[in-house]
Amino acid sequence: MCGIVGISATVNVNQLLFDALTVLQHRGQDAAGMVTLGDGHFFLRKDNGLVRDVFRTRHMKKLSGNVGIAHVRYPTAGTSSSAEAQPFYVNSPYGIALAHNGNLTNAEAIKEDLFKTDLRHINTRSDSEVLLNVLAHELSKVAKLELRPDDIFTAVRQVYQRCEGGYAVISMINGHGVLAFRDPYGIRPLIYGKRETEKGVEYMFASESVAITASGFELVRDVAPGECIYVDEKNELHSFQCVEGVNRPCMFEYVYLARPDSIIDGISVYQAHLRMGQTLANKILREWPDHDIDVVMPIPDTSRNSALEIATCLGLPYREGFVKNRYIGRTFIMPGQEVRKKSVRQKLNAIGQEFAGKNVLLVDDSIVRGTTCQQIIEMARESGARKVYFCSAAPAIRFPNVYGIDMPTSEELIAHGRTEKEVEQAIGADRLVYQELGDLKKTVSSLCPQIDDFDCSVFDGKYVAGGINKDYLNRLAASRNEKTRSSEQSDSIMDIHNEEEVA
Repeated sequence: MCGIVGISATVNVNQLLFDALTVLQHRGQDAAGMVTLGDGHFFLRKDNGLVRDVFRTRHMKKLSGNVGIAHVRYPTAGTSSSAEAQPFYVNSPYGIALAHNGNLTNAEAIKEDLFKTDLRHINTRSDSEVLLNVLAHELSKVAKLELRPDDIFTAVRQVYQRCEGGYAVISMINGHGVLAFRDPYGIRPLIYGKRETEKGVEYMFASESVAITASGFELVRDVAPGECIYVDEKNELHSFQCVEGVNRPCMFEYVYLARPDSIIDGISVYQAHLRMGQTLANKILREWPDHDIDVVMPIPDTSRNSALEIATCLGLPYREGFVKNRYIGRTFIMPGQEVRKKSVRQKLNAIGQEFAGKNVLLVDDSIVRGTTCQQIIEMARESGARKVYFCSAAPAIRFPNVYGIDMPTSEELIAHGRTEKEVEQAIGADRLVYQELGDLKKTVSSLCPQIDDFDCSVFDGKYVAGGINKDYLNRLAASRNEKTRSSEQSDSIMDIHNEEEVA
């Protein structure tokens, strides 16, 4: 998964982009990048690391311009090389930079076509570079000195014809403007806002609404599935429905990925978490009315709201039994299984008196590999818990994600090929309670009745964009093998116009 931002403003956007990336840091901690446009030049800075580490004062001073796009990355394909950090750019036509969140499921076929037919070279293993070159090729067909909005929409319409999967894209065309578009199913989120200034209106696009509101912009709406929005050099906004779309947002955005203070496709992530807790409590009362739970505890941070609702509905005490070290990243999105294992005890510390002699219900947002919950259950027992029950706000995750979330192989998922009872035994819980998928869908859709279904492929194996078979999943697993990922470091700002390093 990744976080993307694009701004067309009346002032320098480097600080706005930096602040927005910081707000979206939870979506990717592996790399960060920014491209700004000033005086006809693109200025690029990208590298591995957190936002605060990638962008130093010396970089920010050189990232000038009133237009820019930015990206935070967690790699789900390719490698961890800084060369694959985004944004990417091409020089022709015009000069185009692009940031992308998601995954093209037909990237290999497109790459071959780009080489043989379009005579374009792809320099990395990133599908984002593939997408950029498709857009550049289609724009070259309509290229003229003065691009009209219709020309942009014609090119993007062809991108839709060629690209499959889940994707949200923000791109910048030198001398023309910023465009944003979203896959026809709306799997990956993309939202825009605006603000009025003395110098005129400004526009901002981002993966989550919180990045927009925290930057002082007014939230307008989500980019619709299959829609392209174009903001020209005069900061005039144009939109067009390039292909017919149907809203099937990724359910895992609401379960885990998005911040609780975000609103995606009209659905409050916070409210979704509360209702997940309510439905889980109802399931416990229905299937386990004689439970002996003494206390409900969340696994910090994303499960707090659900756990609080469970405790309220069950009439039980809510306690914080774990203290989180906020300087350790989210273990689910940390590259490397050994790093994830080591980081759990660095990340959480138990408060012994909250566990001693009690039957504890631990609540987490989901169970993916099982690494984290196994160790947390062990920590609870070591702290004196008599029994440890475990509750997941999401259903059992049995299938890999192909739309931009790091769930590379079925074999890594603890619930794959196991019954719920077998998962319960594998993680060492005295009892395991999963959310029901039907309940989850009803819970989230009740917050926005216009959305009647979601991409729930990690739970049910149904890939809404189609084209996924066993051979594809095997190839994807091989391409995402952690042993093949490498790291490279760089420290430069590039004036792309002159191809001149200005570090």
